[in-house]
Amino acid sequence: MADMVPLSLPRYARQGELMINVFVLQNGRLSQVNIDSRDDLARASPVWVDLTDPDEEERDWVRGIYGVTLPDEDEVKDIEASARYYEGDNGDLHLRSDFLLEEDEGESRVVTVAFILARNMLFSMHSDDLPVFRLVRMRARSRPGSIGDFKDVLLDLYATDVEYSADALEGIYQNLEEVSRSVLQKDFSDQDAAESLSAMAREEDLNGRIRRNMMDTRRAVSFLMRGRLLSSDQFDDARQILRDIESLDGHTAFLFDKINFLMDATVGFININQNKIIKIFSVASVAFLPPTLIASIYGMNFRVLPELSWSLGYPFALLLMIGSAVTPFWYFRRRGWLR
Repeated sequence: MADMVPLSLPRYARQGELMINVFVLQNGRLSQVNIDSRDDLARASPVWVDLTDPDEEERDWVRGIYGVTLPDEDEVKDIEASARYYEGDNGDLHLRSDFLLEEDEGESRVVTVAFILARNMLFSMHSDDLPVFRLVRMRARSRPGSIGDFKDVLLDLYATDVEYSADALEGIYQNLEEVSRSVLQKDFSDQDAAESLSAMAREEDLNGRIRRNMMDTRRAVSFLMRGRLLSSDQFDDARQILRDIESLDGHTAFLFDKINFLMDATVGFININQNKIIKIFSVASVAFLPPTLIASIYGMNFRVLPELSWSLGYPFALLLMIGSAVTPFWYFRRRGWLR
């Protein structure tokens, strides 16, 4: 987890820049080959060809040199199992896998990557530069012997995606701790409640994306295991990936429960604050009812009223109304109804 790349990613502007990353295998390490032209690509003997938002020219290069046809964007986004994991007519193996991408400003989304296993090479195509791919490239250069063939690269991508999702879950834990402290503070205003609900909604959305991402990774790894495409060591690595995903499932379920609890608590505090306001209006209406009654009595247009000719009648009526208003407030306060 310690060498996870930063979540903020640079935006690439094409402007003639090739987005083909070609890697060759040297002593168990991935070494990147600079590709500036079609001839450079033809001379390379890669184990992994990674394409970020390729244009038509780059697609033609891959098709002409390796005989591999890259799928269109609509084909990549198909969700049916028959469209995500299948073997082509020429024996090429096609996989579609989702990878989590956390962007700036706390936004997150899932990027679908098209994998093609053909001619002892791994071809990957995606619309955005992904931190998981950058981390795999960095690790493979620094850890000799970790990569044996193109299937090791694919399994390493899936394993790193699980680690990246685990780091994202840790971030959700930390953010929810801050939300918990805000919700449980003594003075919790409606504005605080609105900010807390907004934060919880973002974390719930990210948690859901992580859960979906792990489900998709589980399907892809299970497909490789069922197809008997892996060696014994790779099969063990795949089983470890599935165990890691299973452990993350428990964390996502716990986070869903925690988010629901915090949402219920926040809504409960909002209701309490609203009840306090309603209680104040109720007490005020009850307290001012006796003065209103007194004022109504002395406002009657009868010819004969006992206090009509009394010089102290007006001050007496005012004091009587004030006393009738203060007495209910005193009684309510003594009973603790104003707290």
